[in-house]
Amino acid sequence: MIPFLDLKAINAQYRSELVEACTRVIDSGWYICGSELDQFETNFAKYCGTKYAIGVANGLDALILTLRAWKELGKLKEGDEVIVPSNTYIASILAITANNLEPILVEPNINSFNIDPNNIKDAITDKTRAILPVHLYGQLADMPAIMQIAKDNNLLVLEDSAQAHGASYDSKMAGNWGDASAFSFYPGKNLGALGDAGAITTNDDELAKTLRALRNYGSHEKYKNLFSGVNSRLDEIQAAMLNIKLPHLDEEVICRRKVAEAYLDGINNSAIILPTVENESSHVWHVFVVRCKQRDSLQNYLANNGVQTLIHYPIPPHKQQAYHEWNDQSYPISEKIHAEVLSLPIGPTLSMSDVKKIIRIVNNFDFNV
Repeated sequence: MIPFLDLKAINAQYRSELVEACTRVIDSGWYICGSELDQFETNFAKYCGTKYAIGVANGLDALILTLRAWKELGKLKEGDEVIVPSNTYIASILAITANNLEPILVEPNINSFNIDPNNIKDAITDKTRAILPVHLYGQLADMPAIMQIAKDNNLLVLEDSAQAHGASYDSKMAGNWGDASAFSFYPGKNLGALGDAGAITTNDDELAKTLRALRNYGSHEKYKNLFSGVNSRLDEIQAAMLNIKLPHLDEEVICRRKVAEAYLDGINNSAIILPTVENESSHVWHVFVVRCKQRDSLQNYLANNGVQTLIHYPIPPHKQQAYHEWNDQSYPISEKIHAEVLSLPIGPTLSMSDVKKIIRIVNNFDFNV
């Protein structure tokens, strides 16, 4: 079986460095908010081109805490509307409702899978205070257009960059377009830790200061609490792992792009709709997602022929039981996407011989059977 993503092989490339870094942290006796975190925050901010990176426990917390910080700073209040794509992973929406804000679901462009700026314009009301674009599957949303809309309407922008580490547009990186950006370093991400981890990037001094307190019980100084915060700190072990892997991120993205290019050039089955790419630098191919009306048959066929695939994502947020009050709403583009998408194997260690095998198998899929 060709695995969807071989994390063991990915991390094996850096095993000796990872073990050495882990040993260094163990021997240091300092496991929370130490030099490894300081170093990673500095390195990741520099990589993204931002003034600050604030490490937190995971990507969901990165989203939740940023919105929470804006509430503490008086930039948002309960009941304010936040525009978000209707086909995103549910975490983007959970962060909004966790802050007692109102998600306004907006349909994507069916070709790019990313939120459609024209639909954002149509969704703005006098209660709208923020836009939460998601760089889905590794491709930057249309940030120049989104930022212009935000500027014209005095709206905050929180990028969900959980799948877009290293993507850029006009040399401006994911994480440096909005007022803030949330990243996940879940092990399967392009920059993955060896456990849960996340970060927020921003150029806003006041926001960064507030976030550093909120992630640490609301404390800006030991035993002094500005806010009723939470415990959401990126620990030293995971920061050390990320410090080892960050310098290799760009070369791993190059490997992913080579796989994606081979798929785009080689797959010619008329039942398969290939993803569109705005430009090479804007897409880091966290996942390679095709569409097929016979998606379930295609997935079973590939599994039977030794190819593991995943569905990102089978159920749209408005059809989830968690948001049962939305279940009767209709977002036809999102529903079509969720019914048709299938993610093929992709990763920096996937061999070109396996890629060619996958292409051959996909092209032999008979959608009439």
